Amino acid sequence: MFPALSPLLARHQHDRHALVQLLREFQTLHGWLPRAALSQIAAALGVTLAHVEGVAGFYRFFHMQPVGTYRVLFSDNITDRLLGSEALLKHLCDLLNVVPHQMRGDARVSVATTSCTGLCDQGPAALINHQQVLTRLTPERIEQMAALIEQQVPAAQWPADWSRVDDQIQRADVKLGPQPAPGRALAAALARTAQGVLDEIKLARLRGCGGAGYATAAKWQLCRDTPGAAHYVVCNADEGEPGTFKDRVLLTRYVDSVIEGMTIAALAVGAQRGLLYLRGEYSYLLEQLQTVLQRRREQGMLGNTIQGQVGFNFDIDIHVGAGAYVCGEESALIESLEGQRGTPRIRPPFPVERGYLGQPTTVNNVETFCAVTHIALNGGAWWAEIGTAESTGTKIHSVSGDCERPGIYEYPFGTRIGHILEDCGARDTQAVQVGGPSGVCLSAAEFGRHIGFEDVPTAGAFMVFDRSRDMFAVARNFAQFFAHESCGFCTPCRVGTELVLRRLEKLQRGHGSSQDMDELLELDKLMHSASHCGLGAAACNPLRDCLVKFRPAFERRLKSLHFVPDFDLDAELSQARRATGRDDSGAHLVTLA
Repeated sequence: MFPALSPLLARHQHDRHALVQLLREFQTLHGWLPRAALSQIAAALGVTLAHVEGVAGFYRFFHMQPVGTYRVLFSDNITDRLLGSEALLKHLCDLLNVVPHQMRGDARVSVATTSCTGLCDQGPAALINHQQVLTRLTPERIEQMAALIEQQVPAAQWPADWSRVDDQIQRADVKLGPQPAPGRALAAALARTAQGVLDEIKLARLRGCGGAGYATAAKWQLCRDTPGAAHYVVCNADEGEPGTFKDRVLLTRYVDSVIEGMTIAALAVGAQRGLLYLRGEYSYLLEQLQTVLQRRREQGMLGNTIQGQVGFNFDIDIHVGAGAYVCGEESALIESLEGQRGTPRIRPPFPVERGYLGQPTTVNNVETFCAVTHIALNGGAWWAEIGTAESTGTKIHSVSGDCERPGIYEYPFGTRIGHILEDCGARDTQAVQVGGPSGVCLSAAEFGRHIGFEDVPTAGAFMVFDRSRDMFAVARNFAQFFAHESCGFCTPCRVGTELVLRRLEKLQRGHGSSQDMDELLELDKLMHSASHCGLGAAACNPLRDCLVKFRPAFERRLKSLHFVPDFDLDAELSQARRATGRDDSGAHLVTLA
């Protein structure tokens, strides 16, 4: 029925674990996912149609209804909003006579929003058909875009400058400075042997750069020591935290160091296969990444007998995500790699024990693998001398928002927040959101604090807000993000994020009271203690910080007069508590299945 499916299925060897990739590649060809095509895929893979539909329905970049020849998605991150993305979206919809989030009657175009596209330093940004990025949008470009859509000019033929993505490296240190020639660090690692590499990583006291900060050597040693039919190395390039774009730059300009770090990790843990999970918003990097992998194969740095070392066989496949923030969590990422919905697993067991296909798997961040390359070449003692005792080495920051020089900044751990603000040209700053929405919001009184696991840990985002900005609007945007990105698996997160958003919208309408703010803090406690994974636990972090540090921004929206609310939020909150196994006193309830 769909001839295009046959070669796709053959190329993926009818492997059900490739389901997400099959859906993505077919949709790229067909534009959407008809039920008949899903049925054909299910039959070919030997799974149920319900399973295939369940996976397709989980990822926001998959469409089981037509969305038009042109699918325009505006980045809805707070920094894009501050640059006028909402007005630009409305302008395009007016020009095209389109209702947001609906396909136009002639099936030509639809316009909607998506979460952060990783282009915060050059927004407002948008995606076209999930494949092509648009940066630095202006009213003039919007008008030209509308004309090109009406003229049915393919997006690939639009002005190339519209899709220009600059690295914007403003300050370089170890990871962003001069790079070793491809293969040098790998040769040094082979000379040290697998155990020697582990010893150097341990000596370096390297911690994961994705946010959690787990000791890399400990993770690798556990993976190596766990018996299994195979061991795997996974690179987490699902950079979905709003305000973060450092991995985009590493995968563009420093990809050899990233791939070399993965190969060194394979030597250390005894893996023969690696997987790079590339976020769907970065799919435009896919061809370039595949070119680098092929070059390294031809140069003897991937494949069999790497650099002449008999028995050292390792290669890397790229898996492209389909728009799901929760897949940044390592067990959810593994589920997606296996062709499943990206639902976080219950741990233990941890991925190093039972990861991809049930085998020992180490999952590390892009920046972590880059650091590994430099440590393998220069030694662990060298790395440990940089930064602080608990936070060795350097950290790359994605700086955006109200500053003169947004972009990428690399500093040794221990650098003062105020120093970064001075370097990026921030003026009259009232707040910095460090680590994205799941991180911490700092007020001006805290700019003397330092980046590091001892003080202010971060996954890399550094969003700047000057005193002209409404911190309530910032908190509300983050609440919208978490409500949109909840995977829906557990009630505390699924219901709690929605209740938080609805109460903030109530405040936005001027119907709020001080009780609403108290209930927001209560929701924070509930979600933090009862959510299945870190998304729900961290969802109220920026809200809590803003309530405590910028309370006047909330109090301005309080209504002093008595009113009748649009809906009974207190009743909904009680219902949510009951659903999560708690009564109004916080005591656990006993429920029978």
